[in-house]
Amino acid sequence: MEDVIAWLKANGNLKVIDEPLDVELEIPHVAYIEVKKEDSRPILFTKPVNKAKGIEYDMPVLMNIFANKEITQKIFGRHPDEVAEGIDELLKLKPPKAFVDKLKMIPKLFKLKNVFPKRLDFKGECQEVVIPKEEVDLDKLPILKTWEEDGGPFITMGQVYTQSLDGSMQNLGMYRLQQYDKNRLGMHWQIHKDASHFFDQYQRAGKKMPVTVAIGGDPLYIWCGQAPMPHGMFEMLLYGFVRNKNAQLVKSMTNDIYIPRDVDIVIEGFVDPQMMEIEGPFGDHTGYYTLKEPFPVMEVETVTMKKEPVFAATVVGKPPLEDKYMGWATERVFLPMLKPMAPDLIDYNMPENGVFHNLILAKMKTLYKGHAQQFMHAFWGVGQMSFVKHAIFVGEDAPDLEDFEALSEHILNRLSLDKILITQGIVDHLDHSSDEQFVGGKLGVDATGDEVSEGVESPLDDASLLAKMREIQPRVKALKQYMTHTKNPVCIIAVEKKKSQQKLIKKLAVLKAHIKVLIIVDMANNDLEDPYMLVWRTVNNIDATRDVKLKPFIAIDATNKSEVDGFEREWPGDTFCTKAVLDSLQERGFIDIDEQFIKRFGLLPFN
Repeated sequence: MEDVIAWLKANGNLKVIDEPLDVELEIPHVAYIEVKKEDSRPILFTKPVNKAKGIEYDMPVLMNIFANKEITQKIFGRHPDEVAEGIDELLKLKPPKAFVDKLKMIPKLFKLKNVFPKRLDFKGECQEVVIPKEEVDLDKLPILKTWEEDGGPFITMGQVYTQSLDGSMQNLGMYRLQQYDKNRLGMHWQIHKDASHFFDQYQRAGKKMPVTVAIGGDPLYIWCGQAPMPHGMFEMLLYGFVRNKNAQLVKSMTNDIYIPRDVDIVIEGFVDPQMMEIEGPFGDHTGYYTLKEPFPVMEVETVTMKKEPVFAATVVGKPPLEDKYMGWATERVFLPMLKPMAPDLIDYNMPENGVFHNLILAKMKTLYKGHAQQFMHAFWGVGQMSFVKHAIFVGEDAPDLEDFEALSEHILNRLSLDKILITQGIVDHLDHSSDEQFVGGKLGVDATGDEVSEGVESPLDDASLLAKMREIQPRVKALKQYMTHTKNPVCIIAVEKKKSQQKLIKKLAVLKAHIKVLIIVDMANNDLEDPYMLVWRTVNNIDATRDVKLKPFIAIDATNKSEVDGFEREWPGDTFCTKAVLDSLQERGFIDIDEQFIKRFGLLPFN
């Protein structure tokens, strides 16, 4: 992986675009569309420019490195399940009792010597070019502006290296970084992350915090940056375990933080705990903009790089995205680490259209009554799993967790009001739907038992049911029913919203003989024929304590919230592409999409 471009050409069907494209919107739009294709490929943009600033960059931009499952597996060098098997083996290691057992353990222990990062006492390739503080100019880096309403350009694949105040712990995280000017970056480390905990230590001590940001190098560094390692564990340990060789680290030029020797670009600096600046908005991986909020600021001390660096970046927005494949690997590798807290867990899946933390599907052995509810509380109480909003548990007889249609049928045939748990807990920093930031509703569904006996009392076809609803409320504009052959069909309606939908749910009680599960979405920007994006919209838009009602039927209000709902926070907008940019890219042959593709993935507003 020393030459990532050559490796991707040989192993990843790398797509190379040699014509000039703008880092503002054009390059991100091309990458965004590519990663949504079934045969998506990594892309190298060899001639990035910034038309507004009149800049022609002297380094290429590499995007969609984790473009599909096949290339992700190749980056790991083996299937992520094999990595998980090795972790599972380590977790089950017991002290050897006999001499023969000791001999058997030697190979396993010998492998562990490669886990620990090795600190080198010389400079790395990433320090071939050194730019001193007085010459630092972040405009010389092809930093992307992805969305029209973004607050500016953002580094989206930065490996952020930090350490605790006493230097005993080091952390690698992947946080977005907003470029404010030539030598300052906004540090969007969320309140629950290790880097933010380190920041608190420096803030209490009244000291500036050193930060080093790396870009590029082995793609596995990038994956390690988003891996949910236990608190205090350096992510480079995981790199050593996967690669079966020590991560080779070199000391930053201006601070004591160590970073991989072979990354392409290094940005070093300090964060003043007393200085905060508004960061955002930013069209994030939820598919919504995260709003303006004060975050710490990094003042850059120096930039170092290889002689011929490559600028790695990712694009975020509505699913599916590159994080689909990164998340798949994370899911597989970390399964053994979940099992100690949930020993009867068989498997789990976090669908990308559930934006990972918004929905988890889990298969388990049920040994006693309430077992699934016990798992729910265990998941919601530990590490990054505590951010999961909606958890659905099925038994070992359920279909494969990636067979979503068969699994949906299985769940709906077992959905019972007395096995739905609604509670409250911590939610992700990016969650926009809760009434209060960081705290919101949790929904757990126990679908591990037998099929329920009762279905819809009096089924109706879509047209007849819509007609009855419109008699009650004309603002109901469209209706579609899914899984009508199950005991709990899902009825989705699109409304022209003027008032709280809780009032509509009460009015529709007279139709309870025809409905088992009702989901309400806004008419604007929702296609009732697209279940993939309807799942995305629903799990993003609800707070279970407010938006889920269990009487007279299961009703879910997945509309955008506002003052009519008593919602006092600002509700963010969707990430939409810029139509003029899409049209221009299409005319010049950089993309090839039709209206169906645009609507399917919500690229532009509709309805």
